[in-house]
Amino acid sequence: MSASSSPSFANAAWSRLKKNKGAIFGLVIIAIAVLVAVFAYLIAPDPSPHANRIILEIGGEKPGYTKTFVRLPKAIQTPAPGFFNRLINGKPDNYDYIPVNRYRFVGKDSVQLIRFIDESVEDSIVVATHTSTANFEKNNIRKQSFLLGTDKYGRDIYSRIILGTRVSLGVGFITVFISLTIGLMLGSLAGYYRGRTDNIIMWFINVVWSIPTLLLVFAITLALGKGFWQVFVAVGLTMWVNVARTVRGQILVEREKEYVEATRALGYSGYRTIVKHIWPNIMGPVLVIAAANFASAIVIEAGLSFIGIGVQPPQPSWGLMIRDNYNFIITNNPMLALAPGFAIMLLVLAFNLLGNGLRDALHVRGKI
Repeated sequence: MSASSSPSFANAAWSRLKKNKGAIFGLVIIAIAVLVAVFAYLIAPDPSPHANRIILEIGGEKPGYTKTFVRLPKAIQTPAPGFFNRLINGKPDNYDYIPVNRYRFVGKDSVQLIRFIDESVEDSIVVATHTSTANFEKNNIRKQSFLLGTDKYGRDIYSRIILGTRVSLGVGFITVFISLTIGLMLGSLAGYYRGRTDNIIMWFINVVWSIPTLLLVFAITLALGKGFWQVFVAVGLTMWVNVARTVRGQILVEREKEYVEATRALGYSGYRTIVKHIWPNIMGPVLVIAAANFASAIVIEAGLSFIGIGVQPPQPSWGLMIRDNYNFIITNNPMLALAPGFAIMLLVLAFNLLGNGLRDALHVRGKI
């Protein structure tokens, strides 16, 4: 095997990467995004499934909006989920949240709520406390601030952006996995065996290459249907071509080197030669393309959700949030659409910076 796969090369590449401030910045942002995605329901102020707590009275409020709520138990209560179930799916909302301007206790078992309906519009209702006034005030009255405001349905934008991180990182991960699997396999077969195998695979690659990416995504999405997993697969099946072309080119070079000739002389199979000896020496360019594909997948998923054929409501997606709120850009609350746009921009920038840093650290400039 060549020196590029030795531990000393990996250490040298890591040392060069650490000196690239842009790449380290991107790596830190990606690490934070991963932690946010994993612990989203524990971090989000609204831990209900999909952060979908709808409070129509406070729809379209600006960042920093604060309101007092009275929580009233719903008629049907859902048992509290276990820790891991909550980590994955959130916690069902067992309360109705009523926004109030003020309240006062009436006797020992009732409270009068001056309910907020709209600006300068309010209503009065009386509800039973079923407990002492002190316990009711402690357990059922909450003052909540909405860091990034609320959307037109009164849902917390900050919570939905946190949950949207899962979708963006998920589509990137699945896309990279699918593109690497298909690209490595086809590119390796074409580059190592050449001849008729190479001609057939390159013909197929050129056909796929000639189809516009979005058009191919539309076709696959329409075939598979709309939904969370469908968009992952659709985007992944369109981004393997770059990987396959790069892998083929790299293997065409590597297969002529002495260590590959040695594996043939020792009688190793083509599979073992490719997987155990060639792949470790061509991972530099592949990693750079993987980082670029990750960023592209995030943008494509946001675009698909924006036009309505990606992730479907009520599941939060940054592209879907922009579509639902882009009309607010020219009105009094542009942050409803700008906040998810900034999130997309920051995460895509992080992967592009990391990709550029990997390219320099692994000495693959000009090879892809």
